[in-house]
Amino acid sequence: MDRSSDAEPEWDSRAYDDAHSFVYEYGADVLDLLEPTADERILDLGCGTGHLTGRIAETGASVVGLDRSPEMLATAGDTYPDCEFVRADAREFAFAEPFDAVFSNAALHWIRDQDAVLESVAGALAPGGRFVAELGGTGNVAAIVGAVDGELERRGYTADNPWYFPSVGEYASRLEAHGFEVRYARMFDRPTELDGGADGLAAWLELFGDDLLAAVPDDEREVVVAAVEDDLREDLFADGTWIADYRRLRIVAVLPSA
Repeated sequence: MDRSSDAEPEWDSRAYDDAHSFVYEYGADVLDLLEPTADERILDLGCGTGHLTGRIAETGASVVGLDRSPEMLATAGDTYPDCEFVRADAREFAFAEPFDAVFSNAALHWIRDQDAVLESVAGALAPGGRFVAELGGTGNVAAIVGAVDGELERRGYTADNPWYFPSVGEYASRLEAHGFEVRYARMFDRPTELDGGADGLAAWLELFGDDLLAAVPDDEREVVVAAVEDDLREDLFADGTWIADYRRLRIVAVLPSA
């Protein structure tokens, strides 16, 4: 999970694996678009704790997991000691040997400078190589962000939205500007059950919403989160489970041979 802001982030990799396993579990579907084969060299960009890197390795492909977070990479290395993991920034990386494919799941929406990312991806691919990715799309978690924005405004604070959620057209245009041919692009709603039962939304905000709540003093956070829960309960809480209003964008793009 390459959370590439200017400040060096800290991830709780154990909480990510234990309480938010849906991130990589849903990402397994994206591997169907990747279709890795045993003769390929593949980069898992923003690999997080490495579960999808491990799945790619099971196909026999030669895979490298890349992430900026040392906490995530430490967990990935412990869990998948036979896989190669590299610490680098998704906005600026290079390898001596090119890849047949670059894969990314639930990482790119953390990065504002997508042009730098796509430049690095294009530079890492062999001619004819493909880029397969899923990220948050336009309107992703809009209800949650709106509730946080509203509560912070009532208290005199301003929320800092840390995410980049593009439309199909916007992202396809960016890819084309970096020399890619877009072969597949799909936006879809994916209501997502959050782990943790009644505490699921609070746990989600604790791990993923730290930047969103950055203006709130620590001694007010619990009250703010409770108010956000009250605002969203009617729409996003059912049968003891919080359901986040996820919208996802999946793309497959190819770097032409000529």
